[in-house]
Amino acid sequence: MKLTFLPRILVVFIISALFYNCSKTEDNIPKDIEVQDFVWRGLNAFYLWQSDKPDLADFRFNNQNELNEYLKGFSSPEDLFENLLNRPSDRFSWIVDDYVALENAFQGITESNGMDFSLFFENGSATNVYGVVRYVVPGSDAETQGVLRGMVFNSVGGSQITVTNYMDLLFGANTDYTINLADFNGGNPTSNGTSITLSKSQLQENPIALTKTFTEGGKKIGYLLYNQFASSFDGQLNAAFANFKAEAINELIIDLRYNGGGSVQTATYLGSMIATEPNTAVYSQQVWNEKVMENNNASDFLNYFTDNITNTDQNGNVILDEPINSLGLSTVYFIVTEDTASASELVINALSAYIDVNLVGTQTVGKQVGSITLYDSEDYRRNGADLNTNHTYAMQPIVLEIKNANGENNPNGYTPEVELAEDFGQISGNVNLGVLGDVTEPLLERTINYIVSGSKSTGKSVISIKKEQLTNSKLQKPFANEMYVDLK
Repeated sequence: MKLTFLPRILVVFIISALFYNCSKTEDNIPKDIEVQDFVWRGLNAFYLWQSDKPDLADFRFNNQNELNEYLKGFSSPEDLFENLLNRPSDRFSWIVDDYVALENAFQGITESNGMDFSLFFENGSATNVYGVVRYVVPGSDAETQGVLRGMVFNSVGGSQITVTNYMDLLFGANTDYTINLADFNGGNPTSNGTSITLSKSQLQENPIALTKTFTEGGKKIGYLLYNQFASSFDGQLNAAFANFKAEAINELIIDLRYNGGGSVQTATYLGSMIATEPNTAVYSQQVWNEKVMENNNASDFLNYFTDNITNTDQNGNVILDEPINSLGLSTVYFIVTEDTASASELVINALSAYIDVNLVGTQTVGKQVGSITLYDSEDYRRNGADLNTNHTYAMQPIVLEIKNANGENNPNGYTPEVELAEDFGQISGNVNLGVLGDVTEPLLERTINYIVSGSKSTGKSVISIKKEQLTNSKLQKPFANEMYVDLK
């Protein structure tokens, strides 16, 4: 097995620290700018667009005192971080002041009531907003309180949701809120007198949301609704494929409609579960900034198909080691939407170099870049020497572009050959989302029809129209649309 995630990347720190001539612990860094110093050093070392930002140049400052004076010109670490980013090319870098919450988010652990929803403007209004429930996390308070996919709500605690208050009402510090349900009414919802009070708590969502097997038109079809590439669930993902093998499926549908991404390593495992390729076959290749590329071996930037899952903790201890249950398929079908991003797109792109990849849904986000988590330690790792315990800031900067074995990716996203939007009221005149995993759910039904008949035509031109959302609950989480590699 060969699966490489840049183990020798530390060479870059020698290059980026040349003008200091001393270790981090010996630098004369005032405490009020120590986080800003961490921000500058980390971006200087790893940021994908480092060479395009003059203030991140290796010799921009002659010594630490000059850098200190520069850093004092920014009111906060966030202010400095934003100033150093290459906007608008970089849409995805971010910084947090609580890396424990960030680490939890990587594994699907967030403060949540379990109601996943999209927000839309009322018809003809630039002010009033309503929500539609898309998904309810099993075992959550939302499930307990009877929230269902397709429910519409237009107010919270009796207050009409608007473009100016939705953040406070739904995504603020409040752990409890009451949604007031409404009838859709052609896109101008009217309250129906029903209310549901929901409570947020620390919740871990299992991303392997649904697995089913169908027999349709002589085909044995496996179906997986997969919502996040979270490495702590790699074993369960592999078990799902063991079941598909036991069921002897010959067609596979992976539903990524709400999957914003996650671990590149997990994306490699998933691809290896779908297609059986030799361990010498390149799954994906990474492009980092010039300093990193020049000071590491070319092979360090290649990810390979694998026949084994080997996961370790932050201290290098093996926590999962098992053979991959690979189906050896030559064709796969993905359900995708405008919320399908990053690691989800990586799987689509990587497999397209080897097998027939088919898409049903709407155009994906278009995120072909990935990040790493940087901590304020000597080597920027969580367990690195001299971890600064005076703060809990961490950065998630974009550090790489990722391509398939043919050197291809698509920053504009992937357009399905069978276009079909989820019906938030724009198609039938009423919200008609169906039940996820049911063969009558519109996107799944259309995908099964595509498998059985080979037909790409929907037969209705209106079917491809999607309703533009203001935002959704996943986009408000710190982990939205992320693709990351581990700094090892």
